[in-house]
Amino acid sequence: MPEISEERKRAIAEYKLNSYDRLEIKVKKGEKAQLKLHAAEQGESLNGFVNRAIKETQARDKQSDKGL
Repeated sequence: MPEISEERKRAIAEYKLNSYDRLEIKVKKGEKAQLKLHAAEQGESLNGFVNRAIKETQARDKQSDKGL
C-alpha cells in the first residue's frame, strides 16, 4: 500500500474538519466491543451503525409524534 504524503494527509484532515461535526459518546466498559461486533455482523462500521441507529430512532420518534 503506497504511503500517503503529508500534503494529502493535511488535505484529508481539512476536508474532515470542514465537512463533519464530531460527537463523542460514552458507553460502559465492554459495551464498545459488543457494539463493534454487532456492527460488523450487520456489515457496517461502528460509526455507520451509530448513525443508522440515530436516523432510525428519529424516524420512529417522528411517526409516534404524529400519532399523538
